[in-house]
Amino acid sequence: MDRFDTMLAFTRVVELESFTKAAMSLNLPKTTVSAQVLALEKRLRVKLLHRTTRRISVTTDGAAYYERAIRLLNELEETEAALTQSTASAKGRLRVDVPTPLGRLVIIPALAEFFKRYPEIQLEIGCDDRPIDLLEEGVDCVIRVGNPQDASLVARRVGTMQFLLVAAPQYLNTYGRPMYPEALQHHQGVHFFSSKTGKIRPFMLTHAGTEQEIPAMRKLAINNGDAIVAAALAGLGISQLPAFMVQGYLTEGKLEKVLADFPAGSLPINALYPQNRHLSSKVRAFIEWVAELFEGCRLLQKTS
Repeated sequence: MDRFDTMLAFTRVVELESFTKAAMSLNLPKTTVSAQVLALEKRLRVKLLHRTTRRISVTTDGAAYYERAIRLLNELEETEAALTQSTASAKGRLRVDVPTPLGRLVIIPALAEFFKRYPEIQLEIGCDDRPIDLLEEGVDCVIRVGNPQDASLVARRVGTMQFLLVAAPQYLNTYGRPMYPEALQHHQGVHFFSSKTGKIRPFMLTHAGTEQEIPAMRKLAINNGDAIVAAALAGLGISQLPAFMVQGYLTEGKLEKVLADFPAGSLPINALYPQNRHLSSKVRAFIEWVAELFEGCRLLQKTS
């Protein structure tokens, strides 16, 4: 039984406090992971884990071994990555999670180029924006919009989400076109709210040199960007949406910019991955490709 395999199995059980979760994250049967840890304890002649019917905890010897093992595993990956810089080294299963609009409109339409560049990667993409435990769910990295909240993850900036205030012509013809930010309080707003916190995102505009929250009548709040686009197209009110999601409708005249002279703000787009895992060649390949893809899209870059 390979020593590094048993070491990896043990560290994952410690991190997830579960043989079942560790097996899922490693894409192995639970019996295999259990056998690897037992073999490790037998070889070392020490008890590494306390096992009960309710929980698994690490022993003093196990904690000491974990600290050394995780360093060795990271050094091994770093050494291999340094010696295999060609694209051929980027291979194997890669699981990522991306926000649905970015996946649908930007990332997935460009995947033919990704697979042409990295033919040995088997990619699994989750299109979601929910909080994810990367280790527990076996996800290698996620793309997220906004400032990182989890200190256990490494963040790599890959782009910027620009926002615009928009509305359908039929709405503006009925209710008028606001000429200054304060006028929004007399208009119907279609807002985004977070499924996680329930918090409604206010309209933000740069006014008098500073970014300010601009009040509007909250006629409707929706927790999905595509649904907000549909509401805006239906003439239900003014919405603040990512520029890349609405540019096509602006070009077709189905939506119009509102208060275009007042910038509607932006949020960073980051690639996130666990900090206790060395960045593997396949994860590095995906992040570099996404950064390059977003760099080529002016709507996903910060405006001056």
